[in-house]
Amino acid sequence: MKLLHLDSGLFENQSVTRQLSARIVEQLRATTPALDIVYRDLIRNAPSHLSGEILAGGGLTEEERNVHQREEAATTETLLEEFLTAEVIVVGAPMYNFAIPSQLKAWLDRILQAGKTFRYTESGPVGLAGGRKVIVVSSRGGIYSQGPDAENDFQERYLRAVFGFIGIDDVTIIRAEGVAMGDEMRQSALNAAHEAIARQATPRQVA
Repeated sequence: MKLLHLDSGLFENQSVTRQLSARIVEQLRATTPALDIVYRDLIRNAPSHLSGEILAGGGLTEEERNVHQREEAATTETLLEEFLTAEVIVVGAPMYNFAIPSQLKAWLDRILQAGKTFRYTESGPVGLAGGRKVIVVSSRGGIYSQGPDAENDFQERYLRAVFGFIGIDDVTIIRAEGVAMGDEMRQSALNAAHEAIARQATPRQVA
């Protein structure tokens, strides 16, 4: 079984999502020694954000593309292959300013490809990437799962929507929120997240 592990927390040593996503992968590796893991740090090796030049290059032949477009097309193909060959995807996705990190959005912009992960039909778009399990590790400084700030959650809701768009309905959220609301609240959030991780299915159960 192949697992794709993505991290997008900006702070390598302080990131809650990096710590928790690593714990999930460690648990899955322990239950399935033959697990094939591909790791991509979207901060250290961030995909370029889409530009008109990059987007236009997707519709050109190799000969028609300029050097930059060829490089970016190769990056897109690599990211797509990593995603499409994975059966489990673990995504570390902290909330920054109510939404996901721009580097994670840049990765999503590369894998949302018509004809590859979705297609348009007369009755609307159809996802082509179903049959995978996505585990999203979410961290928030405040509380957004309920209460007055719930309407400002453009992080978890967006990720569910975008993965659903390409056909993935098996999305689990491991959440640690309120981590900036004092030491006690932070530790409580981490404890709850670790308990949720411990309850996760093994890869064999996922399959």
